[in-house]
Amino acid sequence: MAHTEPQSERQRPRAAGSVVSIHTSPEAAEPMDSLIEVQALAGAGLVGDRYFRGLGTYSSDDMTGRQITLIESEALEAASAETGMAIQPRDSRRNIVTRGINLNDFVGREFQLGEVHLRGIELCEPCSHLAQLAGKPMLRSLVHRGGIRADILSDGMIRVGDAVEQ
Repeated sequence: MAHTEPQSERQRPRAAGSVVSIHTSPEAAEPMDSLIEVQALAGAGLVGDRYFRGLGTYSSDDMTGRQITLIESEALEAASAETGMAIQPRDSRRNIVTRGINLNDFVGREFQLGEVHLRGIELCEPCSHLAQLAGKPMLRSLVHRGGIRADILSDGMIRVGDAVEQ
């Protein structure tokens, strides 16, 4: 007879998604640049990004949750279908676009993005500033699926193709 572990001791399967694109902008309100990798610094942000440099539109606010932003590619695809407009990943103004994982589940929790450890802080709801910069009416389509804001807990590189895991 095979020995089985009690339910509480079994390791739960880890949900995993992946990074499909990376975006930063050196200045507030400037177009987002697409990258294949970016350096993350704990407590500071993504090297070269507007918030890392203290130049983001909301930089005068508390930096908690402004170190990195993430959004699901599935949310952007749904918003494109609902609006009839081609919403590109850079239009979201989020740093990291993922596929295959529910980012809202990470609010209040720690998770791994490649070699970088993060803590989800809050939902990143769309705002009129986002719609104005993107030049696309996508606010309603991204409510409750506009991604999340997170704090960076460890230094490291984030690369397209990296795993996103709980």
